[in-house]
Amino acid sequence: MTDSYMQQRSLTEIKPYNTSGEKKQEVAEMFNNIAPTYDFLNHFFSLGIDVRWRKQAINILKKENPALVLDVATGTADFALEAVRMDLGAKKIIGIDISEGMLEMGRKKIIDKNLSEIIELRVGDSENLPFEQNSFDAFTVAFGVRNFQNLEKGMTEMLRVLKPGAIGIVLEFSKPKKFPMKQLFGFYFKRLMPFVGKIVSKDARAYSYLPESVQAFPDGEDFLAVMLKVGYREVKQISLTGGIASIYIGKK
Repeated sequence: MTDSYMQQRSLTEIKPYNTSGEKKQEVAEMFNNIAPTYDFLNHFFSLGIDVRWRKQAINILKKENPALVLDVATGTADFALEAVRMDLGAKKIIGIDISEGMLEMGRKKIIDKNLSEIIELRVGDSENLPFEQNSFDAFTVAFGVRNFQNLEKGMTEMLRVLKPGAIGIVLEFSKPKKFPMKQLFGFYFKRLMPFVGKIVSKDARAYSYLPESVQAFPDGEDFLAVMLKVGYREVKQISLTGGIASIYIGKK
């Protein structure tokens, strides 16, 4: 039994509230609970670096000139909104998420910016996408794949709805390997983040689940292996900010 297999298995088993229910149900409940404070805490904890990471991913996407983009695990639509702000050029961005609470916050931002004609948000399961195969010119997913109940199934579904030759971009946390980033990251994620997150979000488990899910996620070469296994081509990883996060790219 390989290490990467154990990582994927434990990723499935790690759940926000550790009840007998399915992981995806718990993830939806968690994000519904923290939706009102999510944007604030997200930017606070990342010191705004997450905005830079999104910009890097969008700059890669711009080279493909996608007309129809699927933003999976869209949350409060930060990625979709940044893509429009950066003139991605897409005629339509459809964001899908399992949490209605997060989508509600996203819709408010979209309406405030008068972007309802370009960005559309829908409730949906990333592992059971309600779209025909070969529908999209690109997909993006930022900080969402480690929340999938079945990682391979989710990656397969996103590949299914891509047009042949189209690109998929995954932005996700990684585990830094070198001193001192490894030690700083560990303290920040495992100690400081759960403490502050509990106080602000009023959800005792949400910001403890985050470092647990990052630790279990098969990052780097292991994730590239997952992408290859389910059918992606030309896969590659771009490491960000000392290995705190990575952009993964693959084509259909």
